[in-house]
Amino acid sequence: MTALMLARMQFAFTIGCHIIFPSFSIGLASYLAVLNGLSLITGRGVFLVLFGFWRKIFALVFTMGVVSGIVMSYEFGTNWSVFSDRTGPIIGPLMGYEVLSAFFLESGFLGIMLFGRQRVGKVLHFLATLMVALGTIMSAFWILAANSWMQTPAGFAIGANGQFVAIDWWAIVFNPSFPYRLVHMVLAAYLTTAFVVGAVGALHLLRDRGNEAACVMLSMAMWMAAIVTPLQIAAGDQHGLNTLQYQPAKIAAIEGHFDTGSDVPLILFGIPNLAEERMDHVLAIPALGSLILTHSRDGIVRGLREWPAELRPPVAIVFWSFRVMVGIGLAMFGLGMTSLWLRHRRRLHDARRFLRIAVVMGPAGFIAVLAGWITTEVGRQPYAVYGLLTTAHAASPAGASVVGGSLLGFIVVYLAAFGVGIFYILRLMNTAPVAEADGATVRDGGCSADAAGRG
Repeated sequence: MTALMLARMQFAFTIGCHIIFPSFSIGLASYLAVLNGLSLITGRGVFLVLFGFWRKIFALVFTMGVVSGIVMSYEFGTNWSVFSDRTGPIIGPLMGYEVLSAFFLESGFLGIMLFGRQRVGKVLHFLATLMVALGTIMSAFWILAANSWMQTPAGFAIGANGQFVAIDWWAIVFNPSFPYRLVHMVLAAYLTTAFVVGAVGALHLLRDRGNEAACVMLSMAMWMAAIVTPLQIAAGDQHGLNTLQYQPAKIAAIEGHFDTGSDVPLILFGIPNLAEERMDHVLAIPALGSLILTHSRDGIVRGLREWPAELRPPVAIVFWSFRVMVGIGLAMFGLGMTSLWLRHRRRLHDARRFLRIAVVMGPAGFIAVLAGWITTEVGRQPYAVYGLLTTAHAASPAGASVVGGSLLGFIVVYLAAFGVGIFYILRLMNTAPVAEADGATVRDGGCSADAAGRG
């Protein structure tokens, strides 16, 4: 393999390992803030017990997210030095803002959130938890501002040395795709957390029908699934319209369209045939493609033939990763709607088949996030900065043996270190949250309407 291919594989591997942690910690921080607030408002011990249960898991997830994120910063210099040089005047400050505002806010209040409840009091402890949650959102804000600028660059000029120079920071930060990506990613993080929480609650309910903490976990998670999944579908639709406007080649690859036209079908299944520039073994719904993409049956959708072969994204990867993401999203929607029906029938906590499905759906959010990230990043190829700097021209002049050796090293270290961390997190999740936490206890009273938190 070439050094370029190995460098791309290395970054894909490290960012794929990294993104699962912030996609969990963003939602989990907000969940902890809600639990802390509910314990203050209601005085119910179960919320404080759940706070203590998920607080330990958040500490591990946050730590592994920080460690895995630092590695990528070094990769910019080792494998992508041309990219760092060309985009440094813009990407550098955005990364700096993330550290100075979001990371300092998170890390500054993290210790108080984890260990300070008895020292600072309930109200200040709640405010510290809110600051940690706000810090995770701010971190997503700056990271997605940088990534979105690479997708839809704006507010810059190209200097004499070829560097991208900022001329309008408002346009850089709030570039055309940023609002859609921010909403889409934050909602994805909330759904990822909700389905993990729901899976843990369902697991313990299958073991012990009278576990009040498990009842509350499942109930809160399913409310989130039922409310946020439709919002995510709407946000994804708006994001797709934005992508159609600014990255039409990506949409053509996502939909598997080679020919430009109106009244195009929605291809549900197909095998890309790049040699003959067509989709084989197609299963499609007539006209629905134009209706979804343009909100008009007569809307024009550009096909991949409008771009030279070397400027097209890898069709097969983008086509299938998008369908994995959408398929999981529809499954989430189905589980959320099912939970509303079971809640109406007062069987949310004792429908064992539903509980088993909820356990299986626990990792669904992570898979959807990874699939969506693959769609986004592979779909913008062959560019590192869309339309301006190709990935091939962004790479460092490094040898394949050097890049390949570091890739193998990363794989070994990541599997060992993060494998142990994930194993320990799963062990914590497998332990029922019934022990005392900061003086609070849960009652063994079953999933009554009150215990389940139906309101």
